[in-house]
Amino acid sequence: MNDLYNNKKFVWSLLAAFVIVWLYVLGVRTLVPPDEGRYAEMAREMFTTGDWITTRLNGIKYFEKPPLQTWMNAASFAVFGLGEWQARLWTGLCGLGGVLLTGYAARRAFGPRAGFYAALALGSSLFWVASGQIDSLDMSLSGMMTIALCALLVAQRDRATEAERRNWMLVCWAGMALAVLAKGLIGLVLPGAVLVLYSALSRDLAIWTRLHLGKGLLLFFAIATPWFVLVALKNPEQPYFFFVHEHWERFFLKTHHREGAWYYFFVMLIPGIVPWLGVLPQALWGALQRERSAVFQPKLLLLIWAVFIFFFFSYSSSKLPGYILPIFPALAMLIAVYLESASRRSRMVAAGLLVLIGVAGLAAVPQMVHMAVRHRDETVLLEAYQPWVLTAGIIAAAGGALALLHARHLRRDLTVLTMAVAGFLSTQLILTGFEPYGKMRAGKAIAQKMLPELKPDTRVYSVATYEQSMTFYLRRTVVLVDYWDEFTFGLRQQPELSIPTVEEFVERWKEHTQQGVKALAIISNEKYAELKEQGLAMRVVAEDTRRVIVANL
Repeated sequence: MNDLYNNKKFVWSLLAAFVIVWLYVLGVRTLVPPDEGRYAEMAREMFTTGDWITTRLNGIKYFEKPPLQTWMNAASFAVFGLGEWQARLWTGLCGLGGVLLTGYAARRAFGPRAGFYAALALGSSLFWVASGQIDSLDMSLSGMMTIALCALLVAQRDRATEAERRNWMLVCWAGMALAVLAKGLIGLVLPGAVLVLYSALSRDLAIWTRLHLGKGLLLFFAIATPWFVLVALKNPEQPYFFFVHEHWERFFLKTHHREGAWYYFFVMLIPGIVPWLGVLPQALWGALQRERSAVFQPKLLLLIWAVFIFFFFSYSSSKLPGYILPIFPALAMLIAVYLESASRRSRMVAAGLLVLIGVAGLAAVPQMVHMAVRHRDETVLLEAYQPWVLTAGIIAAAGGALALLHARHLRRDLTVLTMAVAGFLSTQLILTGFEPYGKMRAGKAIAQKMLPELKPDTRVYSVATYEQSMTFYLRRTVVLVDYWDEFTFGLRQQPELSIPTVEEFVERWKEHTQQGVKALAIISNEKYAELKEQGLAMRVVAEDTRRVIVANL
């Protein structure tokens, strides 16, 4: 049982079970706003309009990010129809592909057992698994950057043939180009900076002669350039907004109001790397040990990749949890290399820490639920979520205890496998149990109640708010009223697509009523109370704890 990594029947069976569960859970939850609703709706509009160049949200030009994910989601809708699992399919495949590619690269660079462990480590890390089940850009970028990282490792290893080096370096260049199309210039800047730091710290300047720069740059620009040219030709305002506002200002200025403390990403990393927190410091420290007989130092490259990207975003004025997701494949490989040679005591410490994390989670869940309540009427939904999180804690603690027993008896592969299975299942429970609360946040239920009221000529307004997921479930855009936020740039280009003030909306609402034109409005509870007090004629169609749907007729 200590050589599970060499048992092909077991490995393939484990992989099949992992893939089935991974893909199945893509469709068990509602698309939760803001990110999931936003990117699903952008793809729905692209699919519906047939415009694959100008990206739009709610019918308004939206150039914050490049189109790779929107393309892939729209393609998924074209092939499989509109739906929740279809909206998550691309990010799901990116996460799944990242696990497989990380395992393959670790196998080629460090050996078969390290490859097995690397796939287990990444495929069970809470942050990677959760991000792979959510329709957001972070996993799309991370999947493409994983291609670049893993291809670089395979290409530059000392045993690589010249043909392997050329082919895998071309894959690396393609991965960077796709990363640029996923989220912008960081797809090139981050890997490039890592390579500069690696060549300096390892004193391996010759690596620059092994990158196939000529062919690589041609391939990179052939993939990355066409969309930027086409979108700029159709929308001359796009280049300045994208390259200056979304890159320079987002990194250096606080215009996006997403700044966080210097320790922000430490707080994200600690739970995100569970169940492997107990071996992460040792794995990072071990990466500093140089392999004296080797020219290429893969552990050093992985360490620089993880540390530089982590501190790059820590310095940025804009911080969101998913920004550090690209470091997880590198961390998984370093953890795998460490676990392969770790002492029994180290494995027991790692398993014991997982037990403590599970127990701590059991104790903290009730308090966390009460802290999360922002609307008193939603308490019951969060309390219904509590048993799911408690069960996840129990599985984590039980898995850690069983892994501790395996570690004590020197069952290396079973120790790692048990921790991985416990981590993976715990994360799935945390995600799946969120559905009742997520469904309410998305407004899916009241969106479905709106559908019988909708006719092709019905006017739909969103007053002083924008419900990111509801437009996807309504299968149509809405007219924004007194709402700017992320639409500010697009509305400056096309101001006629919104109503700037509530007063103007009230006048138009009255005109629709007088003319017999059916209109619906999505309004927050507070705004509804204000309009009702003003005497505006409204018929309530549906309501929940966060919004009210009204009609004029």
